[in-house]
Amino acid sequence: MKVLYVDGDGPLGGASRSLFEIVRPLATDAIEPYFVAVEGTALNFYSQIAKEMVVTRGLTKFDNTRYSYYRGVRWLILIREIFYLPFTFIALIKARRRWKKIDVIHINEVLCIIPGLLARSLFRAPLIVHVRSPARLDEKSLRCRWLFGTLRKYAAAIIAINETTRATLPDWLNVDVIQNSFTPMMLAQPDLAMQSKLAALRPTSLKVGFVGNLHRSKGLFDLLEAAKLVRAAGRDVEFVVVGGTTVKDSGFKARLLAAAGLAQNVQEELAIRVRDEGLSDIFHLLGHTIDIQRVYQRIDVIAFPSHFDAPGRPVFEAAFSSVPSIVAIENPFPDTLIDGETGLAVPGRNPQKLADAILHFADAPDEVRRMGANAKRLAETNFIPSRNAKKLLAIYTRVVQNRSPLSAETQHPSVTV
Repeated sequence: MKVLYVDGDGPLGGASRSLFEIVRPLATDAIEPYFVAVEGTALNFYSQIAKEMVVTRGLTKFDNTRYSYYRGVRWLILIREIFYLPFTFIALIKARRRWKKIDVIHINEVLCIIPGLLARSLFRAPLIVHVRSPARLDEKSLRCRWLFGTLRKYAAAIIAINETTRATLPDWLNVDVIQNSFTPMMLAQPDLAMQSKLAALRPTSLKVGFVGNLHRSKGLFDLLEAAKLVRAAGRDVEFVVVGGTTVKDSGFKARLLAAAGLAQNVQEELAIRVRDEGLSDIFHLLGHTIDIQRVYQRIDVIAFPSHFDAPGRPVFEAAFSSVPSIVAIENPFPDTLIDGETGLAVPGRNPQKLADAILHFADAPDEVRRMGANAKRLAETNFIPSRNAKKLLAIYTRVVQNRSPLSAETQHPSVTV
């Protein structure tokens, strides 16, 4: 079975890592993976499993996620999407000419719905849409009604990464839930620089880790405020931030984003705040590494204080190393977080509650071990790549078997928003 994967994120992140983890078990004999993907570090992973790739500068997105839907100055982002439209057409046409026939099209995030619709039309193949970010659900919004109506009409299958994300989609959409996956594995060549930084941490401290790309929406400044409260409470806690910025903008694009207030120099701003607040001895910005398993084995608790009201990949990645979590989420679902059993749920944008959760673990090391063991059991139930790959293959098989001749009307859907 020939599957075309369309991914609009160049830098390696949670979405691209998740796609790699679930496709890798299938790429041996079940499917032939083809990729249309954006330039960036994710290609280092995709190249390991891809039959062939078409690489482009960018793909047009349509963002209707709960956190970053278009509003106010965010409408300026449409300039970027219009700019990438020719690159989208060229990449897909190149893919069509090169590969001729594709059995299934799989877009790695609902944000790529425009390229997905175009690919569906060009290849005359069923479209599968992965929904990885909580969606904006507003019945009065024309954008929501267009997006969900388009999914119902043109998507042969919709996949949500967990029950939390599924709950942000309309009940009347048919949605399969397949959790993301992770393979805990030590690199043959360790990141010696990162190892040295981790070895410098105090052996007696509770180590609260953050892993991921550094964005304001990830709640990093909430974590910094929580660190101040924890220090004031007199506990021996160190904060370990592993990650960096995904893209450094320059030139006209950087000036435009800065003028619109959309620029994010989080890494630099965070470093300045740590220095000015006098927290350099407990709040450590360790930078990026792909040797992530050694990080998880060195920390005690993983913090995910994002503003998305959803658990992220680090929660279950760390769980494989028996690390419990603190997650900013209002109503956690038990497929990813069981409050009080595999970790603690706290309100978002609330440094005091975040600090209280950290203090709970600092004062109760037995709770760290108990919840960590529970978290590992949950991870080994829901996040094993081979199991989730079988679920994905079943969806591919279903949509191919259910495929019917597409009419001219449905083969050329309007993509006008």
